[in-house]
Amino acid sequence: MTAYRGQPVSEGAAAGEVYLPDAPAGAGPADGTVLAGTVLAGTVLAETVRGAFDAVAAERHALAAELRAAGREHEAGIVEIGALIAADPALSAPALAGLDTPVPVMAAAAAVREAAEAQASILESLPDPDLAQRAGDVRQVAEAVIARLAGGPEPAVPDGPFILIRREVDPADLIRLADAGRLAGAVSVGGGASSHAAIIARGLGLPMLAGADPLVLTAPAGRPAVIDTAAAELVVDPSPADLARVDRRAAPRRASARTRPGAAGPVPTADGELVTVLCNVASAAEARLGLDGGAAGVGLLRTEIPFTHARGWPSRDDHVAALAPILGLLGGKRAVVRLLDFSGDKIPPFAGSEGLAAFLAAPGALAGQLAAILDAGAGADLAIMIPMIASLGEVSHVRGELARAAKAAGTDPPPLGMMVEVAATAAAAEVFAPHVDFFSIGTNDLTADVLRRERAALHPSSAAEPAVLAAIAHVVRAASQPGIGVSVCGDSAADETVLPLLLGLGVRTVSVGAAKVPLVAEWITGTTTADAAAKAAQHAS
Repeated sequence: MTAYRGQPVSEGAAAGEVYLPDAPAGAGPADGTVLAGTVLAGTVLAETVRGAFDAVAAERHALAAELRAAGREHEAGIVEIGALIAADPALSAPALAGLDTPVPVMAAAAAVREAAEAQASILESLPDPDLAQRAGDVRQVAEAVIARLAGGPEPAVPDGPFILIRREVDPADLIRLADAGRLAGAVSVGGGASSHAAIIARGLGLPMLAGADPLVLTAPAGRPAVIDTAAAELVVDPSPADLARVDRRAAPRRASARTRPGAAGPVPTADGELVTVLCNVASAAEARLGLDGGAAGVGLLRTEIPFTHARGWPSRDDHVAALAPILGLLGGKRAVVRLLDFSGDKIPPFAGSEGLAAFLAAPGALAGQLAAILDAGAGADLAIMIPMIASLGEVSHVRGELARAAKAAGTDPPPLGMMVEVAATAAAAEVFAPHVDFFSIGTNDLTADVLRRERAALHPSSAAEPAVLAAIAHVVRAASQPGIGVSVCGDSAADETVLPLLLGLGVRTVSVGAAKVPLVAEWITGTTTADAAAKAAQHAS
């Protein structure tokens, strides 16, 4: 039995055999100078290395196109980042320098890895933790290029459940392998909680460790293993006790998935209070996963993900193409569509700066998105949500544009709500409440702002801090005065510690990651509102 430690970035536990695509079974240690377990023999010219970059870019562009055609825009956008990196001369040019004559493949691989490390180091030095995580994307592309140079077939995917282990787990790996239905979990030596691979893993409900001990790359392929994010480890050749522990942790998730297929009504607490459980999505795949798990609809549809690498503000047709595959699944069901929210590491060059102001100032941008939402969401129980609100003037502007778009579409305007994601907005909730139809509390950003800490340094359970609970309680009270709706759509709503506190504060609608819907429903049915209120009062004091 051998254990390897890592940072949990997507919760869960699972068992499966070790799968090391970079190394055939029985390969020796990966010391970073060659591709793990692969003999880099022969010589290559610059043209061969350039062709490897082009091939990796083409593969990722093709996969992104397939995902987009299937309505999986969120995943397509993430895969496309790898294609853009592979095609970027900023990475390939330094690797190609000095390859005018034939050089050993190992030397070419070293040049590729050196160029990637130089670019990754620059990214890792950036103060924004989300942007710093993009260093992993660069390293993933480099490993794919080196794999091309090495040649030879990738080891066959196991017939049964398996755990993927790579130096840098690529989001494309997860999407491709998860579609086969046997991927049980993933372990990456690089990356972190904000990496694109981690985001995809959470959306798919796959347990994943990042920042793992590099010795995990020497694990024997094909051996049985268990991944347990609660223990923050991968265990190869586990004991019967390890297997039993993982099975106990995975059993409630499996049972929830079996007992709540398609049950889209409100979930009762143990004492009969009804709670609506919705899901957060950015792709049709996530929407299907959430609805199959019992979600009553979508409480947060992230519309910016397909456009973070666009060359200009998306048109009405661009929005329809991205939204129709998702909203088409939500006939008669709740669908809360958030307007473009370019912030953090999601700011495309054309936006110039983060926040709502740039969006509202761009000619035709808001009108085009509103028209598309009304068109694509005609069959859903539609609502529209404004992110990053700073003033009542912004609410008024959006409401006016929505009225004009609805009139042009020959329909009534849907409810218009707003995100509450910064401390100042939460404190002024009673000012905004009479002018919107609902609040949606984004606990990820709100917790970071209230506690004055970086998002990357926080856990969903951080929302249990008294100051954060006080801010949420204030928003709930402000919503009750004009009788508008209030929901929580941050990750904290899917945290077993925080969820009962939210219920105790009076929250009756939550929107969570698609994979978490059955588990959250189970927690709700095991909670009484009296106990929840007592816990909330205790934590707030």
